[in-house]
Amino acid sequence: MSDREEEGVEDKVEVAEPGNTASILDSEGEEGGREEGEGQGEEEALLEKEEKLESCPLTSEMISEGLSLLCRTGNGLAHAFVRLELKERGLTDLNILSSFVHLRFLDISSNYLSDLSPLASLSHLLWLKADGNLLDGFKGQPLGQLEYLQWLNLASNRIKNTEGLGGPSLETLNLTGNGIQSISGLDYGRLANLVTLELRGNRLETTDGIYLPNLRRLYLAQNLIKRLEGLERLEKLTTLHLRDNRIESLEGFSEGMKSLQYLNMRGNLVFSPRALLSLAPVAGSLRALVLSENPLSESEDYRMSVLLRLPLLERLDKDAVTAEERSEVAERQREFGDEEVTEQEEY
Repeated sequence: MSDREEEGVEDKVEVAEPGNTASILDSEGEEGGREEGEGQGEEEALLEKEEKLESCPLTSEMISEGLSLLCRTGNGLAHAFVRLELKERGLTDLNILSSFVHLRFLDISSNYLSDLSPLASLSHLLWLKADGNLLDGFKGQPLGQLEYLQWLNLASNRIKNTEGLGGPSLETLNLTGNGIQSISGLDYGRLANLVTLELRGNRLETTDGIYLPNLRRLYLAQNLIKRLEGLERLEKLTTLHLRDNRIESLEGFSEGMKSLQYLNMRGNLVFSPRALLSLAPVAGSLRALVLSENPLSESEDYRMSVLLRLPLLERLDKDAVTAEERSEVAERQREFGDEEVTEQEEY
């Protein structure tokens, strides 16, 4: 095994700790919702950045101040600093960074950067935090060339589409708070190892376009989604977060999604118990379902109408399913059978 390959194996363990910041969850296990007007505020902040933009290149003094974490280099015969923090420095370019080839962890968040090409030579990079900049896309960017990059945060930029994005080792990708209207290019050939994808707070109208069979966690809250499409390709998905969209129908779930355990549909437009029949393909694996703030959740006997169709649920909204509820479900099923379901569908 070469020195570089050996270092890559070791680095995969090292990156785990920074990667823990990838997902934002509240105390109930639900992703924190955006405050009203937050998306508009981010756009205004980006425009303000452009208006105030003045050239501010990275300097050697800034690098000296931000370096930390001394580690051995690939051949084991020398040492180098492998972590660099350049957050909120007003930077407009990173040109001199190309010579710091031993960097593994890099924070360039909250600057004025639109070009990441100087990172192409950072072949050992594992972790990149570049949120709050002015990136507008991936064409011409070097991210796909970074062989060991596993964790990438590009939230709150100006990205409109996902064309050209890739990374052979990428496991966690955060694109929250951009202006992405459709998904394309997110496929197994480019992102074979991706397990967590965050697309919260964009402008998506459909779930279609994600061809990632190894994906485990998908966050699509605070979009404009009306249709559930293409989900049959997500065979290993365990968590699907669709809070605060415009979904009326639950059609689109596939029997191939046999790993799905957590589904958050809070704040959508599901109004009829009949819609719950579309969850039948995932009824065997689903353990937690959030349907609060849908019209359906305001109906009489709401919890029982859900549990009759999904008897293996362990939690509905924020409350665990009780032993008494399970007993009532079993009793109704014995007494009414399919007639109970039919009756529930009619109101």
